[in-house]
Amino acid sequence: FRKSELFLICTPTDFDENTQSFNTNDIKQIVKDILSFSPNALIVIKSTIPIGFINKLQERYSTENIFYSPEFLREGFALEDNLHPSRIVIGSRSKKAKLFGQLMLQASDIDDVPILFTDPKEAEAIKLFANTYLAMRIAFFNELDSLSMQIYLNAESIINGISADSRIGHYYNNPSFGYGGYCLPKDSKQLLSSFKQTNTPQSLMEATVKSNEK
Repeated sequence: FRKSELFLICTPTDFDENTQSFNTNDIKQIVKDILSFSPNALIVIKSTIPIGFINKLQERYSTENIFYSPEFLREGFALEDNLHPSRIVIGSRSKKAKLFGQLMLQASDIDDVPILFTDPKEAEAIKLFANTYLAMRIAFFNELDSLSMQIYLNAESIINGISADSRIGHYYNNPSFGYGGYCLPKDSKQLLSSFKQTNTPQSLMEATVKSNEK
């Protein structure tokens, strides 16, 4: 790619409680501005977006040169996680998407990073489900801690005991005041909104959000 052909969009997308969805107005404006002076540009969105957002942009501008590649960065470890990614997800199977995947791989410090090429909606869902699972895990250990405090149990001993199971593992199991930061609260609410908008039966998504509030 020449520099003028590739644009990365990483602008924040806050969750709007009134619309029950991410505010993507900035992304829409940036895409419009880019295509106004570079109609054939390849635009890669890395901001967290609702499921179906990329398809709508592609239809609006009649192009497949807009796709989604989510970031999976821990707070305070953005550089490390960029250099040592757990996976590279790209919501396109086009030739340009595969070239972009190779660019991402070359930018990392490891050679065996799995690259997953998916449909746009699947890439969007991977990001939201991944963060909501982490939120759910935090909520689980917080409720474990709450019961332990109530009936005088040693929460650390219990966590060590259940985390010794390799299916559970010794990670993301430290009770806290709840999940915070920028991503988990808004991403779990956006995924819950997707379930509600499509009338899809669910219990875990809503319980995760409510548990964190409690």
